[in-house]
This record gives sequence, C-alpha cells and structure tokens, in this order.
Amino acid sequence: MAADREFDGNDVLALQLSISALLGLIVTVLWGATGTGYFWPMWVWFAVAVPLGTHAAVRYAMRTPPGRTRAIAVHGALSGIAGSIMLVVWAMAGGGSFWPLIPIAGLGATVAMHSVIAASLQRPQERALHYRVDELTRTRRGALDVQAAELRRIERDLHDGAQARLVALSLHLGRAEERLADRPEVADLVRRARGEAGAAIAELRDLARGIAPPVLTDRGLAAAVEALGRRSAIPVTVDATIDERPPPVVEAAAYFVVAEALTNAAKHAPGASAHVSVEQAGETLFVSVSDDGPGGADPAGGGLTGLRHRVEALDGRFEVDSTPDGGTRIVAELPCES
Repeated sequence: MAADREFDGNDVLALQLSISALLGLIVTVLWGATGTGYFWPMWVWFAVAVPLGTHAAVRYAMRTPPGRTRAIAVHGALSGIAGSIMLVVWAMAGGGSFWPLIPIAGLGATVAMHSVIAASLQRPQERALHYRVDELTRTRRGALDVQAAELRRIERDLHDGAQARLVALSLHLGRAEERLADRPEVADLVRRARGEAGAAIAELRDLARGIAPPVLTDRGLAAAVEALGRRSAIPVTVDATIDERPPPVVEAAAYFVVAEALTNAAKHAPGASAHVSVEQAGETLFVSVSDDGPGGADPAGGGLTGLRHRVEALDGRFEVDSTPDGGTRIVAELPCES
C-alpha cells in the first residue's frame, strides 16, 4: 500500500530515526556488556540526535509558505537546534557556570532582528497581496464545502422526491396495464409509458450516483471504492486504509478519481486488471489506481484533465504515469485539513 506512493521526506525522516535509534541501542548494549561504568554512549546518542533534530526542525520549517516567512522559520529552527546543542553539551559536561546563556541570547536576537527587517522590507502592496491570497484560500475551501453539501442535498432530493414519484408512477402504470387486458391498443400505450418511466428512473439513478453516490455518503470512501471495484468491468483489487473520514469535498474528489480511472481502464484496456490503493497518512489522503494494460494514456485528455482540475482545486497533486506497454498509474494526493 505504501509502496504505491513515492518515497517522500517523511519516509526519509522515519528511516533516519530508525537508523539513529538502532545505532544508539547498539552502543548502549556494548556499554552494558563491557562492565558499564562511565556512560559514554550518551555522546553517541548526542551525535546521532543532532543531524536527526536538524533534519526534523528544517523540514517542519519548510512547511511554511515560500518567501520571507519561510526564511525566518528556517533561521529560527536552526537557531533553536544550535541553542539546544549548547544546552545539552553544558548538561552532559557536568553543568557549572551557565555559559550557554550569552550565545543563546545572541541567537534569539538575530532571529528577532531578521523578523523585524523582513517586516520592514515588506511593501504594503505585498502585505495586501499575502492577506488577499490567505483570504481567497479560506473562502475557496468554504465555497467548495458548501458546494459539496448542496450537491448532496440535490442527490437526496432526487432520490427521495423525483425518483420515488417515478417509481410510484411506474407501479400505477403496471396496474393500469393489467386492467386493460381487453383493450390491447390502450394497454400497449400504457406499456410504452411504463417503459419510459423505467428509463427515466434509470437516468435519475445514474445522475444521482454521479452527483453524490449514496454509498459514499452513508458508508464512507473505503466502502464506496470497494463498491466501484466490484462493479468494474475488469478485475480490481482494493486496498483502503482510512483512519477517519476526510471532509466531504475530499471524499468526493477521491471517489471520482477512482471511478474515472477504472472507467478508462475498462474502456482502453478491457483485458487488464487494476489495483486501487487509498491510504490516509497524517493530513494527506493518497489515492493510487494502476492497471497492467497497454498504457499510452494522454494526461491532457478530457477526463484526466477534469480530474486534475478537481484535485488541484483542493491544493492537491495529480500525476499520470502511462508509458506505452507499461500500464497506467494515476496518483492523487489530497490534503485533508478541515
């Protein structure tokens, strides 16, 4: 499941943590096996903790928006790591006079000066632009949530209103047809009307399913994706791990990515099989759909372009890998922040 997405920075940090912990454990075992005494492994632990802490602090700081804010965040992270190193060295060396005070104060002062200078250099137009971008980001997400809620309301109205009335009409037409057995011409007209009502019911069901599939609304993304796999015209395996339900607009985007990808696979690679992976890691939902068909899908095609726009509207990432004779793999990463 995790192998379906790229080896990212979080994986690198986790690997570094595991290696550091293993090295620290080894030297601690060696210390214990050689008769204990002075606890020298603490210096090894310290040596592996410095690059690990630096990596984690800088990675966290790099999550801030690009520009002066990110530069200040990285400056602050590195200064914090340097101050922590001095504090640990002071403590491990036996304490005594608190010499780290002056350099730590100096580091804090440089970060404060950096912030003041960056704020003074920021022009009013730039501040207004940053404020406007933040405001548009918030309002866009709110608009998307409202749109998702409205589409779900329309789906419920279609299901409970128009569709229910058409079903009742079809039943009444069936009864009328039975009572007109002695008038075949009129019965034939009623039969045709009943057929049209049935076609209208099927079209309404398809329309409602395209707006907000009931299984997605009622049972969540994992169940909806599994239902897509069962209904697909090609063999599909599904691997879904979702700790908690994402926001409705994210669920809908992920569902339609899977639905469109499986539809394309069944259309262009009818003899292939497909694998769907849905995994929630932290605040990100990873969706991957791969098949072993002939490949060669056009990322600029109408269906894939629509999916790209749907994902990117949520600040997500959408990729298509479809080399000739190499199958097709579609990956979407969707942020799940509410």
